[in-house]
Amino acid sequence: MARSTKADKARQLNAAYAMLLDHVPLPEAMQRLSREFDLSERQAYRYLEEATQLNRPVEVSEATVPITLKLPAGTARLLRAYARSSGLTIGAIVTRALAAFLSTQRRHG
Repeated sequence: MARSTKADKARQLNAAYAMLLDHVPLPEAMQRLSREFDLSERQAYRYLEEATQLNRPVEVSEATVPITLKLPAGTARLLRAYARSSGLTIGAIVTRALAAFLSTQRRHG
């Protein structure tokens, strides 16, 4: 059996959250999650437990692919320092920065 991706886990957690919002009885919710996502009932129960702690559905992120970037040493130092102080990953920072930059390019190009 293949491991679930982060997006798979988010979808399963959101399905559990929706069932809890709809007041689906726990045994029924567990069986539905198990069937719908091909999970063990134990794993379905874990998603339901985790969903009880949510205030809203979680974001389903797009699948990521690894890339290699070459940055000047000073830029890399600043990036790492910002990642540590912000609590964000370097990937999240670069993704946000590139998305902001690319959105300006679409408007001008």
